[in-house]
Amino acid sequence: MGLYEHTFLVRQDATQAQVDALVEQYTAVLTAGGAKVEKVENWGIKSLTFRLKKNRKAFFVFMHISGPHAAIAEMERQMSISEDVVRCLTIKVEQFEEGPSAMMRRRDDRDRRREEEGFSMDEVN
Repeated sequence: MGLYEHTFLVRQDATQAQVDALVEQYTAVLTAGGAKVEKVENWGIKSLTFRLKKNRKAFFVFMHISGPHAAIAEMERQMSISEDVVRCLTIKVEQFEEGPSAMMRRRDDRDRRREEEGFSMDEVN
């Protein structure tokens, strides 16, 4: 069984509920193929450097997956058919990184700095 880090981007006009439904759908595909989703992180909506399929922003979702390559290939095939998924990338890794990903750590650091400077999160948002 291989270990994989998978990131996919969902179009900007999708709702958070639609993004969650896509995560559940692809998790079911992986489970049916004998794979296991170890962790899912929703990085939120972010601006893209350049347009992808007429989108300037996208929802980013990050997953840790352990399982056979056939399950990953089936999930990627279904993502390529979906109109909601803008782009996806899967990378095989030797081991999973412990704790939150770099994107989530960066967000936590930014929030902590704002609180230290005297801003409350209600003022920022």
